[in-house]
Amino acid sequence: MFNLESIVRPNVLKMKPYSSARDDFQGIANIFLDANENSLGSLAGENYNRYPDPHQKKLKKLISEIKGVKPEQVFLGNGSDEAIDLLLRAFCQPGKDALLSLPPTYGMYEVSANLNEVRIDTVKLTADFQIPVREVLQTVRPETKLIFVCSPNNPTGNSIEAEAIETLLKEFNGLVVLDEAYIDFADTPSWTTRLDEFPNLVVLQTFSKAWGMAGLRLGMAFASKEIIALLDKIKPPYNINEATQELALQALDKTEVLKDMVEEITQERELLMMSLPGLNAVELVYPSDANFILVKVTDAAAVYKHLLSKGIVVRNRSGLPGCEECIRISVGTLEENQELLKALAEF
Repeated sequence: MFNLESIVRPNVLKMKPYSSARDDFQGIANIFLDANENSLGSLAGENYNRYPDPHQKKLKKLISEIKGVKPEQVFLGNGSDEAIDLLLRAFCQPGKDALLSLPPTYGMYEVSANLNEVRIDTVKLTADFQIPVREVLQTVRPETKLIFVCSPNNPTGNSIEAEAIETLLKEFNGLVVLDEAYIDFADTPSWTTRLDEFPNLVVLQTFSKAWGMAGLRLGMAFASKEIIALLDKIKPPYNINEATQELALQALDKTEVLKDMVEEITQERELLMMSLPGLNAVELVYPSDANFILVKVTDAAAVYKHLLSKGIVVRNRSGLPGCEECIRISVGTLEENQELLKALAEF
């Protein structure tokens, strides 16, 4: 039986969160002299002289309605990276506890672990980039508090089999953190639909990919209200600025535009995946459920340099296990993709 308190850092359980001026005030007022703000106004425009809502209530309410979860199951961070960092701070004691990562995968899990002095245990994905579940469970130690699973996975692009994730959730007495940054481009449903079924599930999503708002740095975490309360307890008081909250609220009213963009990107992805195998430089195109494609080429360093000479930047992922001589190509516009194919054909 999963027991949340048994894996939380003792000092986090005991600590009192910072109480901001906006936390202390309840009700309606016309004059605010409580937060040491500049009452004359702001050089950046209206309303920016006041601190933003520290709990992002309007934004969480709208997100919860779109995602089909409760507002208290939503955490908003300065990108998903903030949620990753706070999960380690909340559950892993420095120098004692561990997380488990499944390379090749997103590099910030390791960076956050190193920053927080958390041990990283790794189990490589299989040749087809799936989870070797039994090996993972055998690697888990009493100090293992978190398992990070990226699905669709970055940089490989494939979705992780649901059965494997479900087995981890049922048999691991820690948090399974499922990073769904690219879920909007996949046919599989989000695991947010199963939050109430698994109390040890945390789902990460972002406004950076399908929503096209990478410059705003707004990430989401979905989990039980108890886990979200812990993240809210230790986050900086005003971690989501007013401009980001306003722009995100505007974007959430345009879900039809989101659907159109996702459809266009996935169509362009399929066209690229059909065209790339016919090029001499390309040896293998891996399946993708994301807005990028992992491609094995004859010489990744040379191909990267050649494309750069044409003004095209891709990502050389050869240094990651299982990705030898691979480049990662983000799906661009129709015109950008045609330029890419033309440049690759000239290699």
